[in-house]
Amino acid sequence: MKIKTGAALLAACAIGTPALAATDTWPVKPVRIIVPAPAGSSLDVIARALSDKLRIGWKQPVVIENKPGAGGLIGMDTVAKATPDGHTLGIGFNGPIAFGPFMYKKMPYVPSRDLLPIVMTTSQPNVLAVPAANPARTLPEFVAWAKKQGDGVNYASVGAGSSSHLTMELFRSTAGIQAVHVPFAGSPPAGLSVAAGETQALFTVAPALLPLIQGKRIRLLAVTSAQRSPLMPELPTVAESGYPGFESLAWNGLFTAAGTPVDLIGRINTDVNAALKDPGVKDQLAAQGLVAMGGTPAEFKRFIEAERSKWGAIIQQVGIKLDQ
Repeated sequence: MKIKTGAALLAACAIGTPALAATDTWPVKPVRIIVPAPAGSSLDVIARALSDKLRIGWKQPVVIENKPGAGGLIGMDTVAKATPDGHTLGIGFNGPIAFGPFMYKKMPYVPSRDLLPIVMTTSQPNVLAVPAANPARTLPEFVAWAKKQGDGVNYASVGAGSSSHLTMELFRSTAGIQAVHVPFAGSPPAGLSVAAGETQALFTVAPALLPLIQGKRIRLLAVTSAQRSPLMPELPTVAESGYPGFESLAWNGLFTAAGTPVDLIGRINTDVNAALKDPGVKDQLAAQGLVAMGGTPAEFKRFIEAERSKWGAIIQQVGIKLDQ
C-alpha cells in the first residue's frame, strides 16, 4: 500500500476544501434576491415572504431588489452576470426563462446556459380581467363585444414576453379577435390601466388584482387553468367557456448564476423548500392566492424544458417577435 507524503496529503485536503467551505460557511454576506418586477407584484410578495424566513436560518440579511423592465430580462440578466457564489438569487418566470429565446432575436443571456434553476416557488393560473364598466359578463360576451370594436381594443400585460402577454396572444388568435398590446412593468400598473378603462383586458395572476377586484373596479371573466381554481370556484375556465383545451399557467422559481457549486445549489434548495412548507409562509402566500410548490432542482429543470417545448411551438405558430 502506497502511503501519501505530507505534501500530497495536504494537496488532497486542499482539493476537497472549497466544496466543504461552500456549504459550511455560506452565506458570508447579505443575500440578494432580484425581483424582475415592481414592488407589490406577485413576484415581490413571494420574495418577501421567503426572505423573512430565510434570513433567520442564514443568519444574514436577505435584501430584495426590484429590477423591473424589458419583460423581466433586466432583472434576470443581473442574476446571470452575478458572481456564482450563491449570494445573488433571482425569481425567474415564464417570460425571461422559457419564452424569451423564441421571441427575441438576441437576449443578454442564454437562460439554459447562464442560469441554474434552484426550486419552483409557486404556480398559478392567469385570470382575464376587464373594466367594471365593460358590458360583458361572460367570456363569450367579451369576445362578441371585442369583435364589434374592430381594431379599437387595447389589452394590457405585465410585460412584453410575459405569461400575461403570451396568454392573451394565444387567446386572441384562438378567439379571432383583434387587439393592440400595451405592456406595463408589472401587475399593479397594468391592472390600474384596466380599471381606468385605458386598456380593455388583461390576463394576469389574481393576487395583484385583489384590491381592484374588492373595490369593484374590474371584473374577472375566466381562469386559464384546466380545471376551476379552488380559490375561485365560481370563475369558469377559458376551456369550458368555449375554447376546449386552452390552458396557461404562470409559474416562477429561484435561479442563480451558472457556475455556482452544485452542493450550494442543494443547500439553498433545501432551505427554500423548508421555508415553502412553513405554515406561516404558506398562509402568507395563500392569502394572496398563491400556492407554494417546491421540489428538487432536477424536477424544476425538467418542468422548464417541457414549458419551452410547449410554448416555443405556440410562439412560433402565433408569430410573436419582440425587438429589444
